[in-house]
Amino acid sequence: MSEQPQIVAVPASEPATEFEELDVDAPLVGIVMGSKSDLPAMEPAVKELTDRGIRSEVRVMSAHREPDKVADYARNAKLRGLRVIIAGAGLAAALPGVVAAHCELPVIGVPLTSRTSVAGGLDALLAIAQMPPGVPVACVGVDNARNAAVLAARILGA
Repeated sequence: MSEQPQIVAVPASEPATEFEELDVDAPLVGIVMGSKSDLPAMEPAVKELTDRGIRSEVRVMSAHREPDKVADYARNAKLRGLRVIIAGAGLAAALPGVVAAHCELPVIGVPLTSRTSVAGGLDALLAIAQMPPGVPVACVGVDNARNAAVLAARILGA
C-alpha cells in the first residue's frame, strides 16, 4: 500500500511564512537596467552574485519607454520570490525610483555613466540618491554594480 501524502494545515493569516523556508530555484535578486547598452556595466553584479551562489535574473526595461512593464515587474517581484532588486540607470536615472514606488522590496540603485551623461554620471547619482519620502532607494557609487551585489548579499544575509 502506498503512503498518502502528508497534508499540513496552514492558518490563513500566515501562508507566506510557511513558503519562506522552501528551497526553490527561483532567483532571489532581480537585476534591471534601462537599456541593453547598460549590460556591460551591470555584469559585475551578476558575476558577484553568481560567485556567492545567489540566484539572480536580468531584465532590460525602461522607466520612460515602458513604464507599465516596469510597474508590473516591480509589483510581482515578491510574489515570484525576489527579495532584493538592483536597478542600474543613467542620465535621469528614473528606473530605481519607479521600481521602489511599486514594490516593498529593498531597491539598490546603480548610477551609470553614458556617452551623454553630465559630469561623469553625477546626474544619475543625484537622481537616484534624492528620492522623495516613502520611496527609499539605496545608492552605490557610479558604475559600481559589484558593490550593489555585495549589498544585496548582505541584505539577504548570504
